[in-house]
Amino acid sequence: MKKGTILDVLESEKPPQGLEPEKVVDVADMILISEGAIVSRVLVKSETGAITLFAFDQGQALSEHTSPDHAMVQVLKGSVELTIDGKKRDAREGQSVLMPAGVPHSVKALTPLKMLLTMIKPS
Repeated sequence: MKKGTILDVLESEKPPQGLEPEKVVDVADMILISEGAIVSRVLVKSETGAITLFAFDQGQALSEHTSPDHAMVQVLKGSVELTIDGKKRDAREGQSVLMPAGVPHSVKALTPLKMLLTMIKPS
């Protein structure tokens, strides 16, 4: 097995950040929406990627930026407006959107929002 994969983190003696191996959890309950804020919690991090839980109050936003990694947003609660390479995409609870590596994007919470962000380095 290649060192530094998410699987390595899950199989290591030290538990990954924010998650206990083999424990069934409701991820959306692991973070609270705070008034006027964006809150994040790293669940798993390795050399090849990360999984981060976010909570946005309605109207909170991340301005346009790029990432060297592919990023997949999974909406757990609420709805979000993603602008990817200048094109707006709305996603709601239960939906996912892939933002390719190196492409400018921004995030705006249309309602109070909880989302999971999975970042994976391109091969």
